[in-house]
Amino acid sequence: MSTQQHEVPVVVVGGGQAGLATSYHLSRQGVEHVVLDAAARAGDSWRRRWDSLRLFTPARVDHLDGLDLGRRGPVPTKDEFADYLERYEHEFDLPVRHGVRVRRLASDGAGFRLEASDGEHRAEAVVVAMGGLQVPRVPAVAGDLRPGIRTLHSADYRNPSQLADGSVLVVGVGNSGAEIAVEAARDHETWLAGTETGHLPFRVDGWFGRNLGTRVVGLVFRHVLTIDTPVGRRAQPVLQSRADLLVRERPRDLRRAGVHRVPRIEAARDGLPVASDGTVLDVGTVVWCTGYRTGLEEWIDLPVLDERGRVRQVRGVTEVPGLYSVGQDFQYAKASEQIPGVSRDARYVAEHLARQRRGAPVAAG
Repeated sequence: MSTQQHEVPVVVVGGGQAGLATSYHLSRQGVEHVVLDAAARAGDSWRRRWDSLRLFTPARVDHLDGLDLGRRGPVPTKDEFADYLERYEHEFDLPVRHGVRVRRLASDGAGFRLEASDGEHRAEAVVVAMGGLQVPRVPAVAGDLRPGIRTLHSADYRNPSQLADGSVLVVGVGNSGAEIAVEAARDHETWLAGTETGHLPFRVDGWFGRNLGTRVVGLVFRHVLTIDTPVGRRAQPVLQSRADLLVRERPRDLRRAGVHRVPRIEAARDGLPVASDGTVLDVGTVVWCTGYRTGLEEWIDLPVLDERGRVRQVRGVTEVPGLYSVGQDFQYAKASEQIPGVSRDARYVAEHLARQRRGAPVAAG
């Protein structure tokens, strides 16, 4: 059976907020393109996250260029933002093809060849619009646990009904781990393993946080911690190599919720997880909040990935002519991988790509 051929000037891979923001700005630049997205509809990556998840930032800033979220007040739920992304796609009639998974991206000499679930696409330019939360990372010790222990990654956690009887161990003290541990502790003895990297000095859900604190943090993340400032360049490798600050649940909140703390899990003994201080944890469930890898190495067949699997780029422009990236952590600023910051990067890439296609002079960064 012959493979269906698709010819399009520009392909955007990924239809989350990064891909939709890129599509919006490419459309404004008059660039013909298509967005290939593996999900059934816009926002599905948010819908699949745990039921009680809420965003960290106020509703007033949780939007992409061109369309407000449509409400004010407290922070949105993950489903409200998912529905917003679907509305965004329809509002601007963005050319998204859902249910299309890209399996390989390679050069064909004159441009790019993308092997996808709906056939082969040939394009003059490609934008990889995918963040780092793609493939769950689980430590090797998970394979040494007893078969009777229920294990799941935070990517698969939805609510406490998935937890087995007995104690719960949550591994990883990032924001996911802290929030899931507090939720689990309502009905289970809960242990949280690891060490947090710090926390915000204010409550994001309080009046100060909503009206002043998050504004200050947003300004710092957007305009101070960037690759154009000395402090941003010094901070970039540090921030990219460690977990974010705890935003909603602080160490004091964990104690109040009855969450027990242990250091990192380093081994298993008789099929039970063992912390680095020797504590053996006889638990019924382990939730791995141990992060993700990009997974880009599984389908990008081009020499553009660094040692951590991220696209090497400067403001989204790679060393391969015609290949771009949007949505990476600290692509330009700390805000790059966050909702309030992704549109700026998408606009820059779309404008650079459009100028390149018109043959106008472009700067590489």
